[in-house]
Amino acid sequence: MINKTIGIVGGVGSYAGIDLIKKVYDLTEAKSDQEHLPVSMLSVPHKIIDRTKYLLGETDVNPGIAISEIIATLIASGSNIIAIPCNTAHAKPIFNLIEKSIPESCILVNLIEEVGLYIATKHPEITRVGVLGTTGTILAKVYPDVLAKYNIEVIQPSEDIQNLFVHPSIYDANYGIKAFSNPVNQKAKENLSMAATYLSRKGAQAVILGCTEIPLAIQSEKIEDSLIIDATTVLASALIRESKKTEASKTTIY
Repeated sequence: MINKTIGIVGGVGSYAGIDLIKKVYDLTEAKSDQEHLPVSMLSVPHKIIDRTKYLLGETDVNPGIAISEIIATLIASGSNIIAIPCNTAHAKPIFNLIEKSIPESCILVNLIEEVGLYIATKHPEITRVGVLGTTGTILAKVYPDVLAKYNIEVIQPSEDIQNLFVHPSIYDANYGIKAFSNPVNQKAKENLSMAATYLSRKGAQAVILGCTEIPLAIQSEKIEDSLIIDATTVLASALIRESKKTEASKTTIY
């Protein structure tokens, strides 16, 4: 059986794409080079407007346009399964535009939907989750809109914690993860850990790392009594599933 080629939109952020590829390979059961899945990533970050800036109205250029063009290039080079390792890009004003550009022969894996399905399938006992993400992801209610279908309540950071600790830990030019990805600055790690602890103490049974930069900083399995859910790892598992799926096997397995 020939596995379908995974196409990854890189540059959103750049290390997030690398992290996704690594997790695809880490989670693939392979005993030789040939048993690993075919993966292609195209990273042209200078072409993609920041997703949060668009959602906050700081630019009227929809980043979904450039992302769609990159996906078209990936498809033209043989990719069948497409992934965008950026939670904010799944906000409806951006993602809806992208979906319209996908041919029927390809699958665009929805990161947020996969996280909802993962929780409902693997952790049905969870009814309250906290979400850490960019301000764009939080204001667009990317996770509440999807998780509501599974009767999962979403707790988000307070406005002060979001603006003073979470968002800067991603974007700040002096210590944010986009500027310092490898290694991640200690201040960013501490700020994000504090925000995750806040969500745990607010009653979150799990905390979703809902920005693909955040798993670079938080790599623990739990924060206090709350399970850590790495959205990038969930996406990697979904890509493996879709790449290996045959016409005779249409069920979702985690």
